[in-house]
Amino acid sequence: MDFTIDAHHHLWRYEPAEYPWIGDSDAVIRRDFLPRDLLSAWEGVGVQGTVAVQARQTVQETEWLLEQAAENPFLLGVVGWAPLTDPDVAGLLDRFVGNPRFKGVRHVLQSESDDYLSRSDFDRGIAAVTARGLTYDLLIHDRQLRAATALADRHPHQRFILDHLAKPRIREGVLDPWRADIAALAQRPNVFCKVSGMVTEADRAAWTIGDLQPFFDTALEAFGPERLMFGSDWPVCLLAATPGHWHETVRALAADLSMDERASLFGRTAVHAYGLDTGTQPNGV
Repeated sequence: MDFTIDAHHHLWRYEPAEYPWIGDSDAVIRRDFLPRDLLSAWEGVGVQGTVAVQARQTVQETEWLLEQAAENPFLLGVVGWAPLTDPDVAGLLDRFVGNPRFKGVRHVLQSESDDYLSRSDFDRGIAAVTARGLTYDLLIHDRQLRAATALADRHPHQRFILDHLAKPRIREGVLDPWRADIAALAQRPNVFCKVSGMVTEADRAAWTIGDLQPFFDTALEAFGPERLMFGSDWPVCLLAATPGHWHETVRALAADLSMDERASLFGRTAVHAYGLDTGTQPNGV
C-alpha cells in the first residue's frame, strides 16, 4: 500500500522567548500548534502519517515531541535536536535510540557560520548519529550547499535529508549558483531532499506555480523522485499557504510524473529515508 506522508512539520506550545525566530509580522503562527491542530489541518486531504521536526534547540523539546508521538499514532517519526558538538552527545543519543519513533537529528545550521559544518567536534557528532542509524536533516541556506556537499563526502554512510531545497532565492527568481550547487550535492547518493518550505521563500502574498516550477524541476532533475519527499512545513507554511493548498500545488508541480513516481514523492521516499513504520497508522491522519 502507498502512503501519503507529510515528511516535515512542527509542533509547539508557543512562548515568545522560546521561539525568537517567529517575528512580530508572523502573527498567524504566534500560538500553540498541537497534534489535534495538525489533524484538523490535514482533514480530508488523505495524509496517512507525518514526521515532526524540531523547532527549538533543546533536549526538552525532543522529549516532548516523542511524548506527542507516543500519544498520536499518525506521528510516525520525530527528528529531534541534540548538542552534536558536545563531547557527551553519544550518551544523549543513546537515551533516545530505543524509541522507535526517534528517527533523526537536526541542528539549525542556517544560523551558523559556513565553517561550522567543517568543525571537528561537529564531525564527531555526525559520526555518533551515523553509528546509531539515524538520519540528519540539513537546514541550510543556498550559500551553504558547497559546505554541505563536503560534509556528505566526509560521511558517506550517513543518510542526510536536505530541508526546503536549501532555501533558494525564489522571491527574486535567482536560480544560479543554487542550481549547480544542489546538483552537485545530489550526486551524493546518501542525500535526500524535501520539497517543502518553498512558498515562504517566494513572494508570500503573490506567489504562483510558475514562480516555483523552475526550482521544483531543478530538484527533480537532481535527485529524481526516489530521493524527493513531500513536506508541508506546517505551521510555518501558513505564512503563505494552507497545507492543503501546498499539497495541491506540489501535485500540480509534479503533474508530469508517472503514478509510481508520484507515489515516491508523496510517501515512499519518506518511508524509506526515515524508516517509518506505516503499519502503525493504517487509517490516515
